[in-house]
Amino acid sequence: MERKNFLRSLMVGVISTPVLWEACKKDTDTTAVSTETVSNSGSGTSASTCVVSPTETEGPFPTKSPSAYVRSDITDGRTGYKMKAKLTIANVNNNCAALAGAIVDVWHCDAEGNYSEYGGSGMQSTNYQSVHFLRGRQTTDANGLVTFTSIFPGWYTGRATHVHVHVYNASGTSLKVTQIAFPEGSGTAVAIVNGYAKGLSGYTYNANDNVFSDDTAKLEIATVTGSIAAGFDLSIKINVPG
Repeated sequence: MERKNFLRSLMVGVISTPVLWEACKKDTDTTAVSTETVSNSGSGTSASTCVVSPTETEGPFPTKSPSAYVRSDITDGRTGYKMKAKLTIANVNNNCAALAGAIVDVWHCDAEGNYSEYGGSGMQSTNYQSVHFLRGRQTTDANGLVTFTSIFPGWYTGRATHVHVHVYNASGTSLKVTQIAFPEGSGTAVAIVNGYAKGLSGYTYNANDNVFSDDTAKLEIATVTGSIAAGFDLSIKINVPG
């Protein structure tokens, strides 16, 4: 994953962080915040298909001690447009009924495309080894649901916008490592956010992404609704061999 060109671009497109976070909170401030609402929320099929969700790589930046970050709000001081992520975990061994008591870890990059817990290397020059933003763990309720409060992810060279997920059973046995993709095209959240400060020039779309390009059934594409002013809502059903 080559990130040098992307990291250079950060020097000419720094986000005004107070403005972004205030934009997430002030729904009625239409003079300063875009009110454009998602009109294309995605067409993933995982919610109605009882097949195991695709397995994907954890990537080079997995959470080092996930049990230390049991929390629903994973923002941890990072600025960006507010996003609430709702993941429903289902058991394919029980006709895709809700899987209660499953442990779910999530992590993703910040608005500038950087991960916490890593950095100071060729993969990511910005050093965030001592912080733990945008990482968290929750346990599913009786409906198989976990909810995380976060920010809309940015992007970096070679990858489409995405969120990493690792699901375990109640005993801590790994059931599924996967990733969540975002709908693309006119009217989607990806288009509205427009890559934050740096835009989408050089962006890798799902069809060319080395993880999502083979997801022809669109099982990994979440439904994403909302707006910059009100915040975004992501929802997806992840089917695991429980």
